[in-house]
Amino acid sequence: MGAKSSTLASLIPIALKTGRCEIRPLSTVTNIHTDLKGRATGVTYFDKSGTEHFQHARAVIVSANGAETPRLLLMSKSKLCPDGLANSSGKVGKYLMFNSNSYMGGLFEHPLNDYRSIVDTRVIQDFYEISPQHGFYGGGGIDARFEFQPLGFAMGALPPDIPTWGSAYKKALQEYYTRTMFLLSHATSLPLETNNISLDPNLKDDHGLPAIRLTYKDHPHDLLTAKFFADRSSELMDAAGAKKKWLFPIEESTFAVHLLGTCRMGKDPRTSVINPDHRTHDVPNLFLCDGSSMVTSGRGQPTMTIQALAYRAADRITDLAHRGEI
Repeated sequence: MGAKSSTLASLIPIALKTGRCEIRPLSTVTNIHTDLKGRATGVTYFDKSGTEHFQHARAVIVSANGAETPRLLLMSKSKLCPDGLANSSGKVGKYLMFNSNSYMGGLFEHPLNDYRSIVDTRVIQDFYEISPQHGFYGGGGIDARFEFQPLGFAMGALPPDIPTWGSAYKKALQEYYTRTMFLLSHATSLPLETNNISLDPNLKDDHGLPAIRLTYKDHPHDLLTAKFFADRSSELMDAAGAKKKWLFPIEESTFAVHLLGTCRMGKDPRTSVINPDHRTHDVPNLFLCDGSSMVTSGRGQPTMTIQALAYRAADRITDLAHRGEI
């Protein structure tokens, strides 16, 4: 019915119908080129067959989010930019943020059948801003979401006291899969300059280019925030009448799906990478438009914020083009 908010379904078909948009899938950009004046002239990329091309451009917009955007800038070195493109501040790749989180399961007497149909999200925003009286900075939401297919559920969602083999395991799978609710918190992660995306000095990708090296350690407040939300989730499970509940361990982050903050927005070129128009301070016709621009992690899913910023950036870029400033 066309109601999905994904840009793949909602916007790209409209752009293609204009006749002024071309999609080149499975292509990998490896370098953004600049001239002697420091302006972007185009990009080098490999197409899906592995053939290398140069694409000339009047302006370049990078939207590869918080990991691949800084990686591409850092790979795009030149005599003019020895530390990477748009990196005179030295902040490209710095201040990487995830979202702190906790995850709790609860078993109920009657079937809930949360596995049926598409994943449905119900978010509680009562703790969007946690009072400073708790002794730490943070906030976020609690998301009631069942997102396991049967195999994933069987391999990692059951309580730790359940056998992992045999008839008791089978019986638990049958009981738990239809009667389990999960509460996932998504909350703040504080920006630390030491959390970053850089180029690995040894590991290479399929094209022989430096792979991403991710360095990350949670701020103590992030772990306290996760613990706070775990406690609130436990209270919610009790209030809902859960027969049993179990908390997944709250530990230092080892992976994330939200990669934010590595090319931060700001007015001062000494402390940021792009200005409020999403234009890089160093390269006047290079724009970054994704989660890398964020200076805080926010308190929830960042996708809609990124989309809103993209609309705003498009208007700003259009205005600059009309004024002949690109």
